[in-house]
Amino acid sequence: MHRLLITDVRRLTADAVCITFAVPDELHGEYHFRPGQHVVLARRVGDEEIRRTYSICSPAGGPLRVAVKHLPGGAFSTWATTELRAGDALGVMTPTGRFSLDLLPSHVKHYVAIAAGSGITPILSNIATVLEVERRSRVTLVYANRTHESTMFRDELEDLRERHPGRFALRSVFSRESSRNSHLHGRLTGAWLRELLDNTIPVPDVDEWLLCGPSALVAEVTSVLTVLGVPAHSVHRELFTADNSGEPGGPRDDAVVESDVTVVLNGKRTSFHIGPSDGPILDALLQLRPDAPYACREGVCAICRVRAVEGDVTMRRSSGLEPGELRAGYVLACQAQPASQRVVLDFDA
Repeated sequence: MHRLLITDVRRLTADAVCITFAVPDELHGEYHFRPGQHVVLARRVGDEEIRRTYSICSPAGGPLRVAVKHLPGGAFSTWATTELRAGDALGVMTPTGRFSLDLLPSHVKHYVAIAAGSGITPILSNIATVLEVERRSRVTLVYANRTHESTMFRDELEDLRERHPGRFALRSVFSRESSRNSHLHGRLTGAWLRELLDNTIPVPDVDEWLLCGPSALVAEVTSVLTVLGVPAHSVHRELFTADNSGEPGGPRDDAVVESDVTVVLNGKRTSFHIGPSDGPILDALLQLRPDAPYACREGVCAICRVRAVEGDVTMRRSSGLEPGELRAGYVLACQAQPASQRVVLDFDA
């Protein structure tokens, strides 16, 4: 993590801003990003450091820029959308994340992106890069918001449509506003999307799908695509929020046991004892290793992804990991609690 100077804070909507950072020449390599990746921003308030994860909204090769939308009661987002100014500086972790497409200039594909609210930020980064790199591919974006005025990046999306006629189609969906021009009205649900796909977007013609929004919505859309026969490998998902419950079939509380835990991080081994009432492994680790990576602590951002190389852990939520990562032994330190008397986790694996 490095402190970066803010060069611009631009208002997107009444409750959202776009923040641009200046990256010094000597750090350009560290802050090189793939489309759809994210960064962790850190603000210190007294003795507390507040960290939040935000997706990069620029296309690959563009400036380091993120969007922040105010959340009611949000300690970071309230401050960022009302007080943050150009000339301020923030701690910014180097880019991470796997919500990226493998692009080639020779591709001729049809991508469909489905976003809700602030879920547009990594989607915008991906689709703008597609349109620039793959000149024969096309993109359809289904973008759900409450109203036209609450829609983030309206100007940027309209610019993409003007610069790529015939290659970029935008279908805006408003839940609290009557239809206007070609825009659609309704709440984006699985049933609503199924009707849209049946009538206007032939599923067999789509090569890859991008989904970003609240976990419940992403799960519902994923279910619809599965029923329609879309293969899992062509669906790319990013979650912005988790629900308040554990996942179906999740572990019982009595699966957690006392354990001796060893964590490998940046080449150093740290060992400690943890009990069932001590919470996730990350909580205990941070008391000894403040350099441990973390952000949302809700099992969504996967910043704290670590490989379990010995022993067993149980997780309340694992939605931030792909099925292949789970099979390979990766877990989320912010959700993991020991299920065996000895556990070894390796961040360096």
